[in-house]
Amino acid sequence: MLISLSLFIQNIMLSIKNLLVCVLILPLIGVFFLLIIPSSNLVLLRLVALNVSCFTFILSLVLWIFFNKSMGTFQFVSKFLWVPTLNLNFVLGIDGISLFFVLLTTLLIPLCLLVSWKSVKVNLKEFLVAFLVMEFFLIGVFCILDLLLFYIFFESVLIPMYLIVGVWGSRERKIRAAYFFFLYTLLGSVLMLLSLLYMYYQAGTTDYEVLTTFSFSECEQKILWLSFFASFATKIPMIPVHLWLPEAHVEAPTAGSVILAGVLLKLGTYGFVRFSFPLFAKACFYFAPFVYSLSVIGIVYTSFTAIRQTDFKRIIAYTSVAHMNLVMVGLFSFNTIGIEGAILQSLSHGFVASALFLCIGVVYDRHHTRMVKYYGGLVHTMPLYVFVFLFFTMSNIGLPGTGSFVGEFLILTGSFKVNTSITFLSATGMVIGACYSLWLFNRISYGNLKTQYFTYYNDISKREFFIFLPLLVGTLVMGLYPEIFLESIHMSVNMLVELMYF
Repeated sequence: MLISLSLFIQNIMLSIKNLLVCVLILPLIGVFFLLIIPSSNLVLLRLVALNVSCFTFILSLVLWIFFNKSMGTFQFVSKFLWVPTLNLNFVLGIDGISLFFVLLTTLLIPLCLLVSWKSVKVNLKEFLVAFLVMEFFLIGVFCILDLLLFYIFFESVLIPMYLIVGVWGSRERKIRAAYFFFLYTLLGSVLMLLSLLYMYYQAGTTDYEVLTTFSFSECEQKILWLSFFASFATKIPMIPVHLWLPEAHVEAPTAGSVILAGVLLKLGTYGFVRFSFPLFAKACFYFAPFVYSLSVIGIVYTSFTAIRQTDFKRIIAYTSVAHMNLVMVGLFSFNTIGIEGAILQSLSHGFVASALFLCIGVVYDRHHTRMVKYYGGLVHTMPLYVFVFLFFTMSNIGLPGTGSFVGEFLILTGSFKVNTSITFLSATGMVIGACYSLWLFNRISYGNLKTQYFTYYNDISKREFFIFLPLLVGTLVMGLYPEIFLESIHMSVNMLVELMYF
């Protein structure tokens, strides 16, 4: 009896250990089922993709449940031989920093599939396959502990996203936007590949945990840091390599904009935290003033640029650039408060920006235009929509009680300890952000109905409400009780800061 119980417990522990592998490969299993279903069976295709993505999210929640918050090391680690002769292995593991990025990815993918439930009818199978493949690559980016494999997954994300923008984009310039997105982000990563090869020949491996113990000279660190910076800064994006983002957002379908703002923009900040900080700590301190300068310019410039935009999506796209540059200010404060605030702000932005693009998708599906001048007085005919839009507009500003407030407060507190001038300039972005956010909400929601343009108005449906609901709840929980997230992040950030300073 005792032997049977012991074996049962061992099997459960083994299953928990391999849980991360299951979360990673489940989207690929979904792709296999989608490929064998006839393209004409649209209902079954949608149901299979949605069920697979929902089950992946549930498994990622189980990861969170079994995650040991008192440990800052990697958990659920699995190691597979890849190319033994070259000392290259497939290593998976998550810590408190990567855990919530995995959760954010697995949450947004089913929401993307739901928002496209009725709007995508052409090449539906390919569309669903592209999203599940992208989910596989994104989870891999946040879990893989080998730099070469990280690079492969990091760049592979571009392929499905390129197809989503170029094939299912909403306007004539979608091909141009897809090329913009692909070339900007790919060219920024060429130097990173060369640096990886150099690191491999110096250390004999690309295993992350081995490389953290390897000491590069200060000159080597500066050169390697710049090559990694070129790749990560394009993904964030930072000034002046930000031009691809508004173009890609405007032309992408609603689901594409949601995953682009919600997860893809976080790849750059995650890359800095995971690789640049522990591997090139001296170079990070050396280039901190340079990053601060670019970040502050990005916050102020893109905030003012957002004010003069007339396209609904382009306004939110520029706000995303401003918020992600504020995240960079928090990261390069090099203290626990600032880095934790930056991670929390990244997660909050994933909720809020995704919800704002969903708000745009709601009115675009009904009226097929994103020009602000055609809308007005929606509070009279779409009160539930205006309530949701108001909530996420206030969250975007950083209203107390929302996740954005907590993230921004921690970022500014952390940066104040390092440089008060940078903190002041960064805070001006929040003031300008309130200007364009309230201006946009006022134009859309109040005033007279533009009956000369539209003759009918439908409030959000039950399906659309349940798409917004998890984002609304997540934003509120993060704002009212952020400790739920911070207690899992804290130990990993502490270990990162200790690794940088010692």
